[in-house]
Amino acid sequence: MNESVRLFVIATRFGLIEHARNRFAMLLVAAFVPILITLVRVAVTDIEVPFRLRNTGLVLHANGNALAQISGALTAVSLIIGFMMFAATFSSGAFDRRLSMAGYPRVALGLAKFACLVVASVVVCAYATAVICCYWSPRQPVLLAAAIFGAAMTYGALGVALGALLRREVEGMFAIAMIACVDMAVQNPIASAGADSDFVRWLPSYGAMQAATAAGFSDTTPFAGFAVQLAWFTGSALVGLVAFHLRTRSSLRPTMWIRLPGTTRSEQSAKY
Repeated sequence: MNESVRLFVIATRFGLIEHARNRFAMLLVAAFVPILITLVRVAVTDIEVPFRLRNTGLVLHANGNALAQISGALTAVSLIIGFMMFAATFSSGAFDRRLSMAGYPRVALGLAKFACLVVASVVVCAYATAVICCYWSPRQPVLLAAAIFGAAMTYGALGVALGALLRREVEGMFAIAMIACVDMAVQNPIASAGADSDFVRWLPSYGAMQAATAAGFSDTTPFAGFAVQLAWFTGSALVGLVAFHLRTRSSLRPTMWIRLPGTTRSEQSAKY
């Protein structure tokens, strides 16, 4: 096995072990996702609401209760994955820096975090989709899971960026919570009068919400929604990787060699 690949696999394995040991995160995954979706099902009335797919102009007349469950699932998954990736990046910052200074490739460390993000997002999103399917039958459940996965990846990348940039844990937790809550509250036509405004185009999970709604209530393939969400993830991932690169950069200056007349570098090293 190539040495770079082997180091990447090692970093990914230890990253997944660290996530598995985060008992609070595991509890959130097991309990928060079904509880939130169930609360939404109980609290929201079964009314028909219009939802416009902006890329096609098609107006879906969706069941309000089911639409609120999609919004709730997106909120729960975004919060959990965002918190998990922020906590892992923030807590391992000093250790990652020491590894980098000792010669461990920063590329392997950074890519390992995103590999862990993919694994965590797949598990949590599949679980959230299964909970939704217990209450009603989406028209395209696989695409619904893919849309939720897109939102999870975006918030996970944001968590990596905030974990590398911020110096206090409470700041990152508050930032992720506020972004996710505002993001989904504004896009939900039941909770917000501005759900059909142009402002929603600039929200992090706009593409995921459009794609998830199309997958839940129509037979169309929401390519545009997935493309928008991919752009959001790509931007967030680039910010996260740059922030991680800067945080793990060594502050040690290279040794300054002053060659003395009549001596070689090896002789000078032995002398000093």
